[in-house]
Amino acid sequence: MSDEEREEVELDLSSPEVVTKYKLAAETVNKALQLVLSECRPNTKIVDICEKGDSYITTQTSNMYKNVKKKVEKGIAFPTCLSVNNTVCHFSPLASDETVLEEGDVIKIDMGCHIDGFIAVVAHTHVLQQGKVTGKAADVLAAANTAAEVALRLVRPGKKNKDVTEAIQKVAAAYDCKVVEGVLSHQLKQFVIDGNKVVLSVGNADTRVDDAEFEENEVYAIDIVASTGDGKPKMLDEKQTTVYKRAVDQNYHLKMKASRFIFSEISQKFPIMPFTARALEEKRARLGLVECVNHDLLQPYPVLHEKPGTFVAHIKFTVLLMPNGSDRVTSHPVQELEPTKTIDDPEIKAWLALGTKTKKKGGGKKKKGKKDRAEGAAEEPMDAATNGGAQE
Repeated sequence: MSDEEREEVELDLSSPEVVTKYKLAAETVNKALQLVLSECRPNTKIVDICEKGDSYITTQTSNMYKNVKKKVEKGIAFPTCLSVNNTVCHFSPLASDETVLEEGDVIKIDMGCHIDGFIAVVAHTHVLQQGKVTGKAADVLAAANTAAEVALRLVRPGKKNKDVTEAIQKVAAAYDCKVVEGVLSHQLKQFVIDGNKVVLSVGNADTRVDDAEFEENEVYAIDIVASTGDGKPKMLDEKQTTVYKRAVDQNYHLKMKASRFIFSEISQKFPIMPFTARALEEKRARLGLVECVNHDLLQPYPVLHEKPGTFVAHIKFTVLLMPNGSDRVTSHPVQELEPTKTIDDPEIKAWLALGTKTKKKGGGKKKKGKKDRAEGAAEEPMDAATNGGAQE
């Protein structure tokens, strides 16, 4: 088989090498998330924390696959974002931004890593306080986390995307919260962060997606955002947008010199994955990005906001649909929660009682070694009474 023919074969989880790369990307982004969390302290500048998260992923991945014949692309798959309180997503400020964290902030961390285009993403919500999280903040975190646990159990071969949409809305409602509109969970493929198979968070007349069935050897980024508000976030200031992705299928001859310079830099450094304008020269970027966006050469990820006083929680994880079951490769334990609501709905309890692994066929001849015991632990169902979420 020639190199060109090999390129045309779509690589999936049936290849052990692909599984290894997904898991390496996941391990890296999990550690980066841990680092970012350790940096979240009152009076710390958000931009400094974002830079540390990005720098960690870049440094760690630069040492991987160095001695291979064919160059392996690797690095940031989604720049570190820290969205606070009623800010829903995509806040990754420029170097000149002075915004700092404060005690009691509800922080949403969102980031991604890739190895050879195989992407692992994660989002986690943390309340900047000591001790147990209570009240509405606990409700919204429990809603997002429990919805994520239900989704993990329903994203499996044979199930449909609409099954997951309905389930996560039911979970959010049980905590008197809303699932935020416009959030899509995408299938991940090599160098594709927003594959065509998607799970819609909220079905409505304006947003429709094709019905799809999950299949073995697929990978998904399951993305859940819950809110104590109306779940209809808005962009307040276009200038806050700093995260973009190149639209590879679009062409346009840019008129401004600054735009051509910036677009050339983006094409070289970030040809496929989302990036932050912070990684570009700031003054030129401000001038050049506008024309690039206006002519659809770049897809912006706008910073969205709920109403002030609203609590928003974001949980995102990467799941590999392996032959032996669903393997959630990115996550972080939630804080101890004391929500005002509890799950009493029998259907939600039944979803949470489902295992995530498939029982192996064949007799029990083999003795259970360490690896099997670890796999067995992953089959354990989640207890709906535990903090509204698993403490992984």
